[in-house]
Amino acid sequence: MKTILVPVGSSKNATSHLQYAVDFAKAFGAKLYVVQIYNVYTKAGTMINVDSIIEKESKDFLDGHVASIDTKDVEVYTRTFKGKLVDTLEKVCDALEVDLIILEPRTNSIKDEVYLGKTSGKIIKRTQIPTLIVPEGYIYKPIVKILIALKSVVIKKEAVLKPLQSIKNQFKAVANILLVKTSRYKDGDFDFNEEFSGLITNTITAESPTTFQAVLEHYKNHDPDLLCVVRRKRGFFSKLWEDDIVLKKDFHSSKIPVLVLSGLK
Repeated sequence: MKTILVPVGSSKNATSHLQYAVDFAKAFGAKLYVVQIYNVYTKAGTMINVDSIIEKESKDFLDGHVASIDTKDVEVYTRTFKGKLVDTLEKVCDALEVDLIILEPRTNSIKDEVYLGKTSGKIIKRTQIPTLIVPEGYIYKPIVKILIALKSVVIKKEAVLKPLQSIKNQFKAVANILLVKTSRYKDGDFDFNEEFSGLITNTITAESPTTFQAVLEHYKNHDPDLLCVVRRKRGFFSKLWEDDIVLKKDFHSSKIPVLVLSGLK
């Protein structure tokens, strides 16, 4: 893992979140991009160059933000970009060859009962960029135990497991997998390829209507430092993704980081 990106909003947790990202990047020897994306609509004929003003204010904000933490000799770069959030973020990550986004659950000041706000919810729901969601106020520590929750281990995309492999290898973590047999189960869904089987320490199977429900029933028993799930059209977050906002009452695993991989297929 060589390049990590952190989108920055205006939440009260932004400083501690950035410190976590720096500490995480240092463990991998990765460089860190701290970015803000803005979108401005102006009337034709406006004399003032609003874009340049906002760009400068945004850059100054990011630079001050980085100056307020201990960067620990990590290469940290601040960047501002204009455009629509998801499209711009995907282009930026592609151009910078980003391996992982470290995301704050609530990038703006909103109600306490919310787990993912609209901005972070859009990033998780509408992109395929590997993302680590870090709880508010969470202090960095090495990852010792990982719980992976899937209803199928069939892989058709290349390098989709790379973020998980990097984290497991870096921290020499135990990786347990929860295989969830739902009504959509098909023969072969639990057949590991060599790459995947080499990652797994222990395998647990469960029958449940959804992967999401199985996680809620099992993750506390395994006391993981990291929960790993994948994006699917009707997968783990399908219940949560009916709206971009995710409530804490609907997702009780809000005390540990969650690694969201791109879809396996």
